[in-house]
Amino acid sequence: MANNNNNNKTVVPGAKAALNQMKLEIANELGMSNYQQVDKGNLTARENGYVGGYMTKKLVELAEQQMAGKQQQ
Repeated sequence: MANNNNNNKTVVPGAKAALNQMKLEIANELGMSNYQQVDKGNLTARENGYVGGYMTKKLVELAEQQMAGKQQQ
């Protein structure tokens, strides 16, 4: 029984498409080329966690780069 209670709210609504694209690119890098069509409920927690973890890692790296660039000005 799938419970579709997703309480995650996108702070910048225009970023949703970019985040979805990033998710697909990262899944592809991790060898999950058909990630968009896969039922995520059939994936292991580890597989789903890899995608979310790498997304978080890359987003933190981007934020650090932006913050460092702003501090240099």
